[in-house]
Amino acid sequence: MIRSPLSRRAVRRTIGRVRRRATPRRAAILAFLAVMGPGLITGFAGNDAGGVATYTAVGARDGYSLLWLLFLSTAGLVVIQEMCARMGAVTGKGLSDLIRERYGVKWTMFAMAALLIANGSNIAAEYAGIAASLELLGVQRIVSVPTAGLLIWVLVVFFSYRIIERALFVIILAFIAYPVSAAIIGPNWSEVARGLTPSVPGDQGTLIQALALVGTTITPYMQFYIQASIVDKGIDRQSFRYARVDVFLGALLTGLNGLFIIIVAAAVLHPAGVVVESASDAAQALRPLAGAQAQLLFGVGLFGASLLAATVMPLSTSYAICEAFGWESSISKDFREAPVFMGLFTLLLVIGGLVVLIPGIPLVPLIVASQNVNGLLLPIVLVFVLRLASDRTLMGDAANGRTANVVGWGTAALASALSLALVAVTLYQALT
Repeated sequence: MIRSPLSRRAVRRTIGRVRRRATPRRAAILAFLAVMGPGLITGFAGNDAGGVATYTAVGARDGYSLLWLLFLSTAGLVVIQEMCARMGAVTGKGLSDLIRERYGVKWTMFAMAALLIANGSNIAAEYAGIAASLELLGVQRIVSVPTAGLLIWVLVVFFSYRIIERALFVIILAFIAYPVSAAIIGPNWSEVARGLTPSVPGDQGTLIQALALVGTTITPYMQFYIQASIVDKGIDRQSFRYARVDVFLGALLTGLNGLFIIIVAAAVLHPAGVVVESASDAAQALRPLAGAQAQLLFGVGLFGASLLAATVMPLSTSYAICEAFGWESSISKDFREAPVFMGLFTLLLVIGGLVVLIPGIPLVPLIVASQNVNGLLLPIVLVFVLRLASDRTLMGDAANGRTANVVGWGTAALASALSLALVAVTLYQALT
């Protein structure tokens, strides 16, 4: 990514004017509002169609028993997202930039291959989520998928970063559907609390659910996107203390949103023995069990989640690839200024939409597989993030402290252990 000194100066000027004209408390609030965005948008984008499907499947199959793992994953997400945002603010470079500079072209190609594998399936999964949510209202996918793709393309190609960010904030409002659904259903909160007690997955099905849960809470593309968006918005080290609040808030609200999705599925679908393979399955099952309001709210949440991630995920991929090879990348630039960035973004949108429109394409396995791929590839990305954020020659006194490293490496170890356990169990069952 090309460093953007003009946008950084604009952020500093805005914060400077705020400080001169307001009381200290009001100045702090306004300064936070000036840099708010990357953390919240990245966090909520992690609760995409695959995420909603995974959380509902976890709640429907295992009830509240994996809530403790969601709690640990959210703690890991807070730390990892802060690391990436801090690296962007301190260095003014994206994650792919830093991987290339520190580890060379071969490791960069390896990281990009991992990201493309994960994001390739995920982009199609987001379109599947858009199609499934609107099919609940009778809109056919041949209409919903091209329309959504065109709206996303127009927004990114023809509008500035500020306008795109505001549009994404509007989409985030759809996520309120999940806590409202939980309030309507009224779960047994003492049972919810018992789900926070750690337990070891005892069968392959629960192990797969655990891996997918970690993979959907901390998805590889989120690390690339948040660092790139911090740089693109012009947030530097001086203004990062306000941006850090945005990052923490986005990660925590993401985990809280996942909690409500699991609670809804565990309270309604688990006792009924409903098998959920997608979020649309959950929405359809909720109607006879919890009423039309719950079904509609769940569908609204799924649409918002899918539309947000269908915008962020191809952007994340375009950022990462262009950074890796030194091409211009910014959503505030047009096709003439950033032809590879905009061209790759367009290509990813088109391919993702076409995959979903293939007659007879198995959408549910596609969504589920995308989350398992995220879980398997997550340790690779986390190792790069942790090594870079701990490098004092790169980060200086902003390098990771002991607590950040303990939580970060613990998260990487947890993801790696789940991945290896899944492979071992699968091979064992295949051989016996």
